[in-house]
Amino acid sequence: MGKVRKPPHSPEFDITIAKLLEESISKHRSCWLHIVAAQCRGEKTLTLTDIKEIKKRFRHTSPCFFGTFPQRKRSKSSKRVVASRHVIPGIRKKLDTQTFEQYMEVVWKSFSEEKRMSFVCLDSLWFSLYRKSSTKPKVLTWIKKKSIFSKNYVFVPVCCWSHWSLLIFVHFGDSSDSETRAPCMLLLDSLANAEPQRLEPDIRKFVQDIYKTEGRKEDRKAISRIPLLIPKVPQQRDDEECGSYVLYFINLFMQSAPENFINSDYPYFMRKDWFDLEGLDYFRNRLENELSRKAQITNTNTSDESQQKLQKRDGVILLDY
Repeated sequence: MGKVRKPPHSPEFDITIAKLLEESISKHRSCWLHIVAAQCRGEKTLTLTDIKEIKKRFRHTSPCFFGTFPQRKRSKSSKRVVASRHVIPGIRKKLDTQTFEQYMEVVWKSFSEEKRMSFVCLDSLWFSLYRKSSTKPKVLTWIKKKSIFSKNYVFVPVCCWSHWSLLIFVHFGDSSDSETRAPCMLLLDSLANAEPQRLEPDIRKFVQDIYKTEGRKEDRKAISRIPLLIPKVPQQRDDEECGSYVLYFINLFMQSAPENFINSDYPYFMRKDWFDLEGLDYFRNRLENELSRKAQITNTNTSDESQQKLQKRDGVILLDY
């Protein structure tokens, strides 16, 4: 029996297959390439002979025009319109850091500038980035620019293991020997079952490095003695509400935090009955409405900018891309 001859090598079809793997099927709608792509995506394995047969049968009845006609790139203004129309995830869902920051901006700006003077909030990505050796130095540099030792309270949103909690640095600019303004740390967690204590080793290293980067005179022993307090706060009802709870913790803490936080008066207002669900729902509705209103204003402004770029040529109005 003679040997079965292998089909000759065809660079043309090698290129075609490579293109199919790189490009979306949607770019080859109703053409012979789309038929090949659809079958490649399915369970059937196509040989070179199969592909040639498909092309032979459909190349004339279903030709491919992709790449034949010039494609206009999106203008910067149209990209801004699309970007501004993205849907903001509901605050009751699990929040990513970008969405958290959007809601946090609404919370922050709801307070007067005078009120905000005693507080500072670190970016919600920084703690998780600090835990990576490659980005740790950058995070410490960013924090140094925040001048946290001049503030009474520093909010550190923590997102680890797909769960949000809130770390608060209290009176870090004061001496540990003070009876009225001694530094301490608060860790507020709406899911006690998540064992917030497991964050303590990372928190301790974080604080030590912050003091070192700032060139503070406190020695390591004094820093290690800063209390980490974990009050019993209201608990979330499911596994997705943690982000909105942290936002509400920040909102209520800014409203009620004393000028001098005294450890002997702990836990102050931070108790199991700190707030009820009705108040939490009202807060979340307010944030969602405010963020939606801002998005609508952004869309309107972007649309106005686009309209201003309309030009009239030979009696035809064209959009200036």
